[in-house]
Amino acid sequence: FFFQAEDGIRDYKVTGVQTCALPISKPIRVFMQAGSMDLETEVGHWALANLCMAAALDFKGYDYRFEYGDGPHSLEHGGMLMPESLEWLWRK
Repeated sequence: FFFQAEDGIRDYKVTGVQTCALPISKPIRVFMQAGSMDLETEVGHWALANLCMAAALDFKGYDYRFEYGDGPHSLEHGGMLMPESLEWLWRK
């Protein structure tokens, strides 16, 4: 499992729980989507990394939603969820 920051820097020593234990100054809302046949590369397994991150977010009490599908890494599942995910993210 690895953590990838917005600037693309990867830290291979950070676990999901440690990542979410970092101080965050304001509430966040996270929507994640992965598939059971998602990418597995030399830097990690994307579906497993998302499962770990969802567990870490839950452990720390963050407002998150994780949709786990049955397919590969593609726009089909994510695209289908896009309208619903945006409504969920921007709800009051």
